[in-house]
Amino acid sequence: MLDQTLEVPKPKVIAGAKFDWELVIGLEVHAQVSSNAKLFSGASTTFGAEPNSNVAFVDAGMPGMLPVINQECVAQAVRTGLGLKADINLMSAFDRKNYFYPDLPQGYQISQLYHPIVGEGEVFVELGDGTARLVRIERIHLEQDAGKSVHDMDPNNSFVDLNRTGVALMEIVSRPDIRGPQEAAAYVTKLRQIMQYLGTCDGNMQNGSLRADVNVSVCRPGAYEKYQKTQDFDYLGTRCEIKNMNSMRFMQAAIDFEARRQIAILEDGGSVNQETRLYDADKNETRSMRSKEEAHDYRYFPCPDLLPLEIEQEWVDDLASKLPELPDAKKSRFISEFGLSNYDASVLTAETQNAGYFEKVARGRDGKVAANWVINELFGRMKRDGATIENCPVSPDQLGGIIDLITKNEISGKIAKDLFEIVYAKGGVPAEIVESLGMKQVTDTSAIEAAVVKIINDNPAQVEKAKLNAKLAGWFVGQVIKSMGGKANPQVVNKIVTEKLGL
Repeated sequence: MLDQTLEVPKPKVIAGAKFDWELVIGLEVHAQVSSNAKLFSGASTTFGAEPNSNVAFVDAGMPGMLPVINQECVAQAVRTGLGLKADINLMSAFDRKNYFYPDLPQGYQISQLYHPIVGEGEVFVELGDGTARLVRIERIHLEQDAGKSVHDMDPNNSFVDLNRTGVALMEIVSRPDIRGPQEAAAYVTKLRQIMQYLGTCDGNMQNGSLRADVNVSVCRPGAYEKYQKTQDFDYLGTRCEIKNMNSMRFMQAAIDFEARRQIAILEDGGSVNQETRLYDADKNETRSMRSKEEAHDYRYFPCPDLLPLEIEQEWVDDLASKLPELPDAKKSRFISEFGLSNYDASVLTAETQNAGYFEKVARGRDGKVAANWVINELFGRMKRDGATIENCPVSPDQLGGIIDLITKNEISGKIAKDLFEIVYAKGGVPAEIVESLGMKQVTDTSAIEAAVVKIINDNPAQVEKAKLNAKLAGWFVGQVIKSMGGKANPQVVNKIVTEKLGL
């Protein structure tokens, strides 16, 4: 159910048209299963291997070769379904989807049409503006990937790389619950986050581990509500499918273009043809690829080489008991346990590695202070360097050590930032660096008092101004800290300045 503190967003109305139109979007997300071997063979799934080096006989479609199901791929699909609060089907079956591609050696794809392994689920999507959407999952089925055709290595020939052939995919099919480009990107981002937490898909869109087919249609205001009541898809208008989107930015641009294209056709009195389209990022437009196929066009029939897949509830329960803490639960815990804001908790839980790093830093320390250092100092520095948490030069213990020195008033906030830069660049134990470089904060009141008296005596005109406006006392505080090389305790300096000025 939706969090009651979050508002459900209003449907996106397309501007610039004669009439009001609403967007309706459904996604088919193809997520590559994280496994060492393919769905029906023992061939490696290592990305970047030499072309056609990760190919077993069954992947190449050799006569007489029979597929053998990879149990880990099944387990990964079940884990994903559990993470999406979906129904797990104890009985599922594989079908043959028949079509020709040069990089599909068997001439068919083994998939699951009639009896998928995972049934209905849901994804809770926060949109960042105080609104949220609950997107329903219709199904998740397992299928094998096709290979890759390479067209840019020779002006006259195309080449085929079968390394990807047979790699296990989870196709996650949503209901048409998404109502705008930003929602579509937020939904895919949330799916990616959940699967990364589960370890079922690495979510690398550049390598093709995660890609989406986007179904877009437009309808007049009120039609979607009629669809919800009747489940009659005719109310939603004719949909077009945009294939193989592997960029959040391009996905949003493609949806926006396609919606406007369909609206222009309808407002000119035409009708939208159901078809599959491709997005051209250079021209920022979609173009027709082929007429949209229906299930009967693929001549689906049960795969004769594979028995129905039956799994036991005890096995599913065992997988469920070992699931990691998922993003929404972790975010809620960070807010309650560490007193973080919704924004800070969202940033820290966006990636599972970042969340783990923060927890190590925050353990036994002030959570808000730890979050501030991790988000602003560490993440800010890494962003400038293009670094990630996996190759971060500052360990949680080192960052925690810096925070401990601040907490014990051994260094000021300014010194801490200088210390952070030293640790980031050269490493080392923060406490030892402070000791060896003489960076400890001066708390000796007599030394600070002497510095305050000198600054006051040297600036009589500023003293008179401060007596008329107490806020100007901050100038003296800054001058004292500067004269002491930034090592004076700011609280002590402020107290002594206030006393000496009689404020």
